[in-house]
Amino acid sequence: MAPGVPALLLLLLLLLPPPPPGLPPRAAGCPAACRCYSTTVECGALRLRAVPPGIPPGTQTLFLQDNSIARLESGALAPLANLRHLYLPNNSLRTLEPDTFRAQSRLLELALTGNRLRGLRGGSFAGLAQLRVLYLAGNQLARLLDFTFRHLPRLQELHLQENSIELLEDEALVGLSSLALLDLRRNQLGTISREALLPLASLQVLRLTENPWRCDCALHWLGTWIKEGGQRLLSSRDKKIVCAEPPRLALQSLVDVSGSSLICIPPSVHVDPLEITANLGEDLRVACQASGYPQPLVTWRKVSQPRERRPQAQAQADGGAPGLGGHGAPDTGSGMLFLTNITLAHAGKYECEASNAGGAARVPFQLLVNLSQQQRLPAPPPPPAAGPVSHEPLYEAGSMAFRALSLATQTAIAAGIALLALTALLLAAMICRRRRKRKKAAGPPGESVLFVNDYSDGPCTFAQLEELRDERGHEMFVIDRSKPLFTEGPVAEALPDRASTEGAAPGSAQGLLFPPPVAYEIRC
Repeated sequence: MAPGVPALLLLLLLLLPPPPPGLPPRAAGCPAACRCYSTTVECGALRLRAVPPGIPPGTQTLFLQDNSIARLESGALAPLANLRHLYLPNNSLRTLEPDTFRAQSRLLELALTGNRLRGLRGGSFAGLAQLRVLYLAGNQLARLLDFTFRHLPRLQELHLQENSIELLEDEALVGLSSLALLDLRRNQLGTISREALLPLASLQVLRLTENPWRCDCALHWLGTWIKEGGQRLLSSRDKKIVCAEPPRLALQSLVDVSGSSLICIPPSVHVDPLEITANLGEDLRVACQASGYPQPLVTWRKVSQPRERRPQAQAQADGGAPGLGGHGAPDTGSGMLFLTNITLAHAGKYECEASNAGGAARVPFQLLVNLSQQQRLPAPPPPPAAGPVSHEPLYEAGSMAFRALSLATQTAIAAGIALLALTALLLAAMICRRRRKRKKAAGPPGESVLFVNDYSDGPCTFAQLEELRDERGHEMFVIDRSKPLFTEGPVAEALPDRASTEGAAPGSAQGLLFPPPVAYEIRC
């Protein structure tokens, strides 16, 4: 049996008289494997996964401890309107559906110790107007939200020790005007507000020890309260509220710390950029960075527009649940505005708020929606909503205007044009270079040389040409008429004999061999 269940009832269960001799071990109508005595039914440690059927309607005490019940089905307890004590410790309950105990208007004690409850809804205890004692110790509760216990006006003891509670909202205990004992030991509470305890007008015992208390300005009231009238609610052990933060105050008792040492640093908020233009259908994430001490809680919300009924955008803190009504769930230190499938309704002003015990800070953020993306939609675009939008010009579908194209297309076109221009320059440079090489290269003898002869003074041969170069290096051939038309040698010596044999005049051959000394300059 889990701790917290009254030992008196356990002893009562053990001391119940056995059934008279000769009778079956269970009365008529008792569930299988259970033990029934008068108005008490005991079904513990039977590996049950649900409330067994067949429990007598007149049952006033029901033991279902040490089973594997993960859920209380709707209507499972409806026939048991006479229940006074219900014990469900050490099961596997994860949640309590609203109106689960609607029929138990006479229930006085409810034990849910040692389950796996992670959260409590506002209607979880609806119908328990007569409940006096509620055991919720040893679960996995992390937050107690506003109005969680509003349906328990006569509750006298609330046992919440050994959970993981780190946040107790200011109105979480509203409705507990009759509460005399509140046990919050061994949780993860770093702070608690004065407003959270104000509804507890009948409180007599308060247990807050063994929590990682953050001793800052938010706990200044608690230290003062303990020193004054609050000490009557705390035992000598419960008065030793030990600081875990900041490091300079670690392991010191809150009562011994001076009020001037309990300080806070107001938050500062940073959002960059402060304005973003997004395209239709895109997803958007905007980070909001906050600093301060204690670490601020960050919340995104959309600023309402006057004279306008625009749907609120969905804001979400990083790692949190989606916000309701345009409000993002708080996140410690850094909040993230997350918008999916952006439409015209998302355009507008947003606000990031960071708050801690030292104060609050806000930064505005503007979201514009680029309407030019509407040309890609198959259906006609809806009429533009009022509000700040992009001033980008609109183009008709199929427009060939350069600015009507997407940024990626514009970039690709510009890169292609630049590549073509560079290719053209390279080709021109190669052509010019080849032409220069051809001009400088020397050709074979006689090639690219101009021979001029007007034959005014008779024919000439290559034997009369003399190669020369001027001061600039130009090549030239000069006709030297003093040279014979033909080279001297055997051929020249045979010419007179051939002429004499053919009957030619000797003087004609001599005229060819000894022309007048006249020369012409020929330039190339």
